[in-house]
Amino acid sequence: MPSSSGASDPKIPLPLAHSEALIEPEKLLEAYFYSSTVGLCILDPDLRYLAVNETLARINGLAAPDHIGRTVREVLGEVAATVEPQLRQILSTGTDLYYEVSGKLPAREELGHWLAHYLPIKNETGEITRIGVILIEITAQKKLEESVQHLDQKLRQKTGRMQVLSEVTRLLSSNWDVPKVFPQISARIRRVLRQEFASFALRDPGSGLLIPQAIDFPLGKGLVSTVQVIGANTPAARSIEESTAKIFSSAELRGFDSDVARNLVGEGMHSLCCVPLMRPKGPLGVFILGSTRHDAFHTEDLELVNQVAAQLAAAIENHRTAAEVEQLKQRLGEERRYLEGESRPEKQFAEMIGDSAALRIVLDQVATVAGSEATVLILGETGTGKELVARAIHRLSRRNNGAFIKVNCAAIPTGLLESELFGHEKGAFTGAVTRKIGRMELADGGTLFLDEIGEIPLELQPKLLRVLQDHEFERLGSTHTVKANLRLIAATNRNLVQSVSQHEFRSDLFYRLNVFPIQLPALRDRREDIPLLVRHFVHKFARLMDRYIETIPKDTMKALMAWHWPGNIRELENLMERSVILSEGSSLRVPLSELHAQPAAEPSQDHTLDTAERTHIIRVLRETKGVLSGREGAARRLGLKRTTLQSKMQRLKITRADYSDPSHR
Repeated sequence: MPSSSGASDPKIPLPLAHSEALIEPEKLLEAYFYSSTVGLCILDPDLRYLAVNETLARINGLAAPDHIGRTVREVLGEVAATVEPQLRQILSTGTDLYYEVSGKLPAREELGHWLAHYLPIKNETGEITRIGVILIEITAQKKLEESVQHLDQKLRQKTGRMQVLSEVTRLLSSNWDVPKVFPQISARIRRVLRQEFASFALRDPGSGLLIPQAIDFPLGKGLVSTVQVIGANTPAARSIEESTAKIFSSAELRGFDSDVARNLVGEGMHSLCCVPLMRPKGPLGVFILGSTRHDAFHTEDLELVNQVAAQLAAAIENHRTAAEVEQLKQRLGEERRYLEGESRPEKQFAEMIGDSAALRIVLDQVATVAGSEATVLILGETGTGKELVARAIHRLSRRNNGAFIKVNCAAIPTGLLESELFGHEKGAFTGAVTRKIGRMELADGGTLFLDEIGEIPLELQPKLLRVLQDHEFERLGSTHTVKANLRLIAATNRNLVQSVSQHEFRSDLFYRLNVFPIQLPALRDRREDIPLLVRHFVHKFARLMDRYIETIPKDTMKALMAWHWPGNIRELENLMERSVILSEGSSLRVPLSELHAQPAAEPSQDHTLDTAERTHIIRVLRETKGVLSGREGAARRLGLKRTTLQSKMQRLKITRADYSDPSHR
């Protein structure tokens, strides 16, 4: 063992008797003592440093001479708590020990890692008198290994999240009905975020409230599923307001004074993540994830959640767009069916045949009211051409590019009229298997013509009144208000004033309809138009049937002029069609036996026509205060020349006393 003979040699770490006397541990220590990569030291039984090489001194951050005499704890600090038990085990067992040490040395700011080999050194008697320590630093290798592991973990995480996004994309591309596929989407996200709760809500355009659309919460108690509306003071609403993803802790959830937040807390939620479903026009709604774990969601999770939310928003918008396109297609189909076969002549009043004063008055009224948006009430007997007048008003109006939708209130059963006018939702009543667009909605931007308005049931009249007043209504089975930008034209052959007095028609609705009334004359009150109408219908049906009708017998025309035409123009048209069918030659053959003809009378003796014409001229003269010519004169209003009017006044024996103001007589 050591002696003083070798103490003066600086290259020998320990005083030795002679080199041959070195035992194996000492030979190993001597071999590594001057190594630049291997740290080495020798400790006494009290774990004090007897010798240390420069490499270990550099590792410990303390000069080699400053180690001598100090204990392991004084040099290594908190790392000694790990090392000392191993060293004492060497002293007690006398066996080598290989050990990996990790810790933070007092002189170093970062965690270090080392491989240690502890060697017992015995004297000649076999007693362990020293411990040799060989130390190799592996901190750099550990850092590299941890970096590789971290990168591998990040890569695995990234791959997993990319796979989730890919599967979500596949699900949404195959089905834009987000509520239907939402549970599957939530299941994919749960693989990486391990959330227990997932939901999404959409913003109602009218109220701005959030309406839950789907919830995936298999282990829920049912508190959240009862929520019908998400109000303002909620985590989801705050995320929408700030237009950014938000993560809320359980303490923050308790800070919201709302039933929604209390229900989430009651379900055991400790973490909540809310992400707006953003689109260029603004947020559509919000995507919500919840967990019963504290701090379940982190900032790095927002990348995945934002990407899923973006796909959900796009799918929702696509679904809405597709629904709107389908609705437009359905509406276009409805309009085509309603408009099928309708003619729209370019010439004004091309379908109104006649040149009588009574008809000219009507046409003047049509031209006057067409350019306004006023509601028009067309009055007249059946078959007088009320629909033609309505079409002429639409054709001359600013809405002529919109649809002209006709509804015959008398032809539709009472139980179906409301559905026909206002439409219905799927399931609104038995047999409502699909949504139906009503005529009101089809007429949006155009004109709605309600024929036989007097037949509309009393229970529907308030709803029609609301359309006239506020231009809005609801479909059957729906609470959603539909705006209707339409013009209403109504027609009836009933005496609505009498119906109001008999409580068969609402007075407020009548006043709304009676903004601009147009009274159509019966055919017997415009007999001078009968020859024109006869020729028009004969030519029309002759072309259709490939017939050639050249003449109309004089007696036949006289009989037609004499008939009082209870069915008006419609009756005349049907008779002409039947006559063309019966005509075998070039002369029109009219089955006059079908007419209960009255004796033909001279025009001057036709008291019915004269009386109506005389009454009408007197009324206009009173309105113009006797002025015949000029822009505001009676002749212009009647569509006559001044000389013609004077001639009629003379023939009908109209005197100044008939139209002068009684107060000035």
